[in-house]
Amino acid sequence: MITEAAVLTALGSVLDPELRRPITDLGMVEGVEAPGDGTVTVRVLLTIAGCPLSTTITSDVEAALAGLSGVERVRVELGVMNQDQRDELKARLRGPGGARGIPFNEEGSLTRVYAVASGKGGVGKSTVTVNLAAAMAAQGLRVGIIDADVYGFSVPALMGITQQPTKVDEMILPPVAHGVKVISIGMFVSGNQPVAWRGPMLHRALEQFLTDVYFGDLDALFLDLPPGTGDIAISVAQLLPRSELLVVTTPQSAAADVAERAGAMAAQTGQKVAGVIENMSWLELPGGGRLELFGAGGGATLASRLTDTLGTDIGLLGSVPVEVALREGGDAGLPIVLTGEDSPAAAELRKVADGLAHRPRGLSGTKLTLSPR
Repeated sequence: MITEAAVLTALGSVLDPELRRPITDLGMVEGVEAPGDGTVTVRVLLTIAGCPLSTTITSDVEAALAGLSGVERVRVELGVMNQDQRDELKARLRGPGGARGIPFNEEGSLTRVYAVASGKGGVGKSTVTVNLAAAMAAQGLRVGIIDADVYGFSVPALMGITQQPTKVDEMILPPVAHGVKVISIGMFVSGNQPVAWRGPMLHRALEQFLTDVYFGDLDALFLDLPPGTGDIAISVAQLLPRSELLVVTTPQSAAADVAERAGAMAAQTGQKVAGVIENMSWLELPGGGRLELFGAGGGATLASRLTDTLGTDIGLLGSVPVEVALREGGDAGLPIVLTGEDSPAAAELRKVADGLAHRPRGLSGTKLTLSPR
């Protein structure tokens, strides 16, 4: 005979698609009925009316219970949380009081924040960002992306995201694609509408992404910055002082010269530079040779110059070749690191992601919950 306890245990494997936590931990299971005739009824409370992922939750509940011995039919009844239940949910997620600060600045936060920067546009910075994030998520890490390129947002398309975020009162739940939580201003504008904002509005948008969007406990957060050293780059340094820069360039000397300014900005903001990534390094030819479309050596030169400027060793993390499949993956919303098993570009991006994921983490400045005996 099926017991309520057995049903609840099985439902513990069902994750909310946006929060990525068990629905049993989030107070979403209002009740369970297992009268003993083989039918199990589960009442699930959605966070908001018209939740776009209600069908996903229903199918996941049915799949989780279908394997239980004695279960012949599963009925899922959907309801909606009332205000008290939503307040309780927010308290579970953010702690008592529902503080709206920037969680990545808290003393105990272990999230590595990478701001992906470039000196100029068109070097593939966004493509590098989504592939690094997807590669880390494929390793089982908890990863998020903030598309901070407000004017030139492209991350939703590169990740294949078409849905809007879910709002639970003032809290925003970011869509999840390929295991990565993503937020972008592109999710709040219709069609291909341009965003014409000045500096203070850009700062406020980024601040809202960091305070109102619930990412949960992340291992890594990537920010796809606009090119150059403008308002958003300055705001990132102010709002996320512990963030580290990843500087993307092409091998072309002109691109490396401009990218040096973006990396050297760390000397003024107090940020660290995690390394340099060279994109579009060469084109693999059918005969096995390489065609260096944009010259050679720009990434290594940039890393050397930043080492001299910042007085610390800045490494070239990887050199990513040009590939048609890399572009096709971006157009399809499917990062090449998830599909290109034989792709040199995918292999190089995975190598960079693996290096970032396994960088040694110092405990300097970290608050430890230890007390002397």
